[in-house]
Amino acid sequence: MTTKRPSKLEDHLGYWLRCLSNLVSEAFARRLEGHGVSVPQWVVLRCLFDRENASLNELAATIGIDNGALSRMVERLVQKGLVSRETDPANRRMVRLRLTDASKALVPVLAKEADRNDEAFFGVIGEPERRQLLETVRTLLTRNGWQGKALD
Repeated sequence: MTTKRPSKLEDHLGYWLRCLSNLVSEAFARRLEGHGVSVPQWVVLRCLFDRENASLNELAATIGIDNGALSRMVERLVQKGLVSRETDPANRRMVRLRLTDASKALVPVLAKEADRNDEAFFGVIGEPERRQLLETVRTLLTRNGWQGKALD
């Protein structure tokens, strides 16, 4: 009886996607270091920039992470003076999140860093290929049950 050898690591698309994701994210993290913000914190700030006054639950659903992880991240952003928390006057148990003036000025600067990072990695392929890659990734995420709403 012959035993079939298991597939090689390099045969798996997920392996290559993880390699690319790590490379892109690590480069972006280096760009953000000088601004005192991590990649996950950037995501929170960028989402709040468009959705001012979001609740923790709303923001967690948008980003696709659990409330506990988001709560800890928000606490770090509050300590850095980039996010403020306010009790919702209509529901005293709900907390609303807002960007501070400092972070409202910082988000456009960080967005330019994100643009530069994307260009550095994905500028080597043409615009049609970039759009197709984005569409393929979004399709894979949604068809496999990804719950984040950032794609809307």
